[in-house]
Amino acid sequence: MATRRTDPEAGRSALAAWATAPGGVGRSVLAPAVRHTLETFAEEYPGGAVELRVPPYAAVQAISGTRHTRGTPPAVVETDAATWLALVTGDLAWAQARAEGRVRASGERSDLGELLPLPGPRRDVRTARSHHDQEA
Repeated sequence: MATRRTDPEAGRSALAAWATAPGGVGRSVLAPAVRHTLETFAEEYPGGAVELRVPPYAAVQAISGTRHTRGTPPAVVETDAATWLALVTGDLAWAQARAEGRVRASGERSDLGELLPLPGPRRDVRTARSHHDQEA
């Protein structure tokens, strides 16, 4: 199981802040939101076959299969924070992100299209947006 380094509540709070202003948040919101969702992904899909990178915020190993310990991993998925959060919450489809060059994926098991979005973060974002819309 992946080790959580981000307080889940702080991660959900950051994700909610991003959800209501995705283009207007800084590193103090992006970092915990990205770390929380990466950790959630690694919990949902434990293993070490794929290294998922969202520089400069974090990287996790996930998905069962061959585990690497040194050197280049057998499969790598890398993207930016905005793309990752959009993928994990259902704002962006995997195929579209790949077609637009917003995700770099190589190696066996690097196609995350069937694994995203994640239900928890997707629900958290929908709830945050709903509350935000009601308050506006």
